[in-house]
Amino acid sequence: MLKKPLLEVREDLLRAGVAPRHVRRYLVELRDHLADLTAEEERSGHSRTDAESAALVRLGTAEELSRAMIHQRRLQSWSARAPWAAFGLVPVALLAAAYAVALLILWSGWQWFLPNANTPFGYHPTGPAMYYFQLGRMLYYTAPLFIGWSISVVAARQRVSLWWPTCGLALIAWLGATARVSVHRPSGAIGHVGMSLVPQELPSSLLSALVSFSILAAPYVAFRVRALVAGSVS
Repeated sequence: MLKKPLLEVREDLLRAGVAPRHVRRYLVELRDHLADLTAEEERSGHSRTDAESAALVRLGTAEELSRAMIHQRRLQSWSARAPWAAFGLVPVALLAAAYAVALLILWSGWQWFLPNANTPFGYHPTGPAMYYFQLGRMLYYTAPLFIGWSISVVAARQRVSLWWPTCGLALIAWLGATARVSVHRPSGAIGHVGMSLVPQELPSSLLSALVSFSILAAPYVAFRVRALVAGSVS
C-alpha cells in the first residue's frame, strides 16, 4: 500500500499527463527508496513511526518528487500530447474500421449463402450462415459500446480533464445512434451494401444518442464517484 505522499505524487503525475506505465515504475522506485530510508533511520535508533516520518521528510514533498517527471515531455501519454487524436480521431477510425468489417461480412454472407435473394435481411439462415451473419451483427452493435468504454477507462485511468473524453463519447454515441445499413441489388447485378449517417428522425436519434452517451460514460462516472468517496474517507 502506498503512503499518502506517494499517492499524491501518483495523482499529480497522472493529472499532468505522465503515462501510467512511467508513473508505476517511478512509484516502485520511490517506494523502494523510502523503505531503504526507513530502515536506515531504524538502524539509527528511531522507532518505526519516527523512522517513517523522518524517511518521508528526507524523501521530499509530493511537489518536489513530481516536478522532475512532469517536465519530461517524452514521459507524457498520447492522451496528453494529442487528446484530439486519442479521444477523437482514433476512436472514430476504429469505429469506421469495425463498421467496414461488419458490412463486408454482411455483403460476403449475402453472396455466399443467399445468392438469389434481393436482400440479406428478413431471412433466418441456419448452420454456418447463421453464425457468420451473427458475427457481423455483433460487431456492428457492440463496436460503439467497447470503443466508448475504452475512452472512459483511458480518461479515468489517466485523469484526463472532462472536455476531450466528453467530445469523443458524444461523437461515438451520435455515430452509433445514426448509422444505418442499406442494401440494394439491381436486376441481374451484384448486390451493394452501404451505410448512411444521416438521422431519419432527429428527436429519436437524439434520444438514442443521449442514452448511448450515458452508457458509454458510465465507467468514467463510476471511477470519479469512487475517487471522491475515497478522498472524503481519507
